Amino acid sequence: MKITIDGNEITTRDELHSFLAEKLSFPDTYGRNLDALFDCLTDIHTETEIEILNRKQLSENLDNYAKALEKVLSQASLDNEYITIVK
Repeated sequence: MKITIDGNEITTRDELHSFLAEKLSFPDTYGRNLDALFDCLTDIHTETEIEILNRKQLSENLDNYAKALEKVLSQASLDNEYITIVK
């Protein structure tokens, strides 16, 4: 599976979490925050590539949350062999 987070399309934290929950089939109990995202990502058991496009725009839209998101994605890829972050 491959998903692309596009900074031109994601303008709020809520949109980001809705997008990820849908694309990655997170459970209804998904907490819609970065801690919950990390937990769900480390539970994935299928090959999953995550790419971020238009990082500058994502950073403008989400401010420091975009940088925190990238840290969570990076850490999840280290903790879960099924997660690959495309740079």
